[in-house]
Amino acid sequence: MANPNIINATSILGRTVYDTTVSNTLTSLVSNASSSGKIFKINSLIIANIDGTNAADITVTLRNTSATLLSTIANTVSVPADATLVVISKDTSIYLEENMRLYVQASAASDLSATCSYEEIS
Repeated sequence: MANPNIINATSILGRTVYDTTVSNTLTSLVSNASSSGKIFKINSLIIANIDGTNAADITVTLRNTSATLLSTIANTVSVPADATLVVISKDTSIYLEENMRLYVQASAASDLSATCSYEEIS
């Protein structure tokens, strides 16, 4: 499990993933497998409250592929009804090294939607 040297990158692919109804259980949004030979640069993570009436909380964590907690990026942050929250932006981008995953979890199932833009570098 090496961390690829991005100065020697041969490929940078833009990716976007969606979770239209974030669950109230821990859910992997972006996953970089062990020995992938890649690094993922997370450029943005936007959480939208699609409930229309009630606020809901979002928790965003970094974990390894065994789901062991490495870091908490946002912990039970309230997203008001019909509002959005920028959790990660270009100004605060992070890297997912091999064997790392970005997880999301809502306080109420199907109240939040997640959109994540990242670069897959190899």
